[in-house]
Amino acid sequence: MVETVYPQLIGLFAGGLLLTSVLMVWRHSLLASIRLLATQGIILAALVATIGMHEGEAELLVVSGLVLVVKGVALPWVLARQSRATTHMADESPRLNPTAALLAVALLTILSYAVSSRLAGLNASIPAHAAPIGLAMVLVGFLLLVTRRRARSQLVGFLLLDNGIATIAFLTSGGVPLLLELGVSLDVLLVVLILYAFAGRMSNKFGNTDIDQLRELHD
Repeated sequence: MVETVYPQLIGLFAGGLLLTSVLMVWRHSLLASIRLLATQGIILAALVATIGMHEGEAELLVVSGLVLVVKGVALPWVLARQSRATTHMADESPRLNPTAALLAVALLTILSYAVSSRLAGLNASIPAHAAPIGLAMVLVGFLLLVTRRRARSQLVGFLLLDNGIATIAFLTSGGVPLLLELGVSLDVLLVVLILYAFAGRMSNKFGNTDIDQLRELHD
């Protein structure tokens, strides 16, 4: 791959990952967040494929296909399947208003660059300089987990956090072994299926998946 194009593609895909993370915080619609999650999975797969083509590693191309299938198609489909049937649950009121949430995202992004800039400087590779984006995705995922009230919306935050960890791994180490990525992807898929089934039971039993209301029932 042409040396002048490679840094631009890495920057483009890293920027796309950060943008989709910000939009997940900004949008209150669950279906919109799931679509953004699918888009993020596709961008992450493209990032891995770009690194694989530049490094000449065929295994990374296989991993990029796995990322595309699991993170870009399978997981968003699982989340969206029942959400389309329960459109009354699509919108919610997070604990933070949009302005405060976006301000928190900006602060978390600055923090991620401040924390990881020195570590990235130790690695001279081009992808390593975009590693703060992965850390920012992890922090934004935690933010979604904390600020969202419904279980399915918190699942989106969990998957965003997982995408951030994967992004850091691909950018700093040039990727992970195929078997390891396959195992992690299957584990994440299993966790999501379990939580998805649990959220469905909550919805059938209590009428919604609002964590705050369930806490009030406990009290």
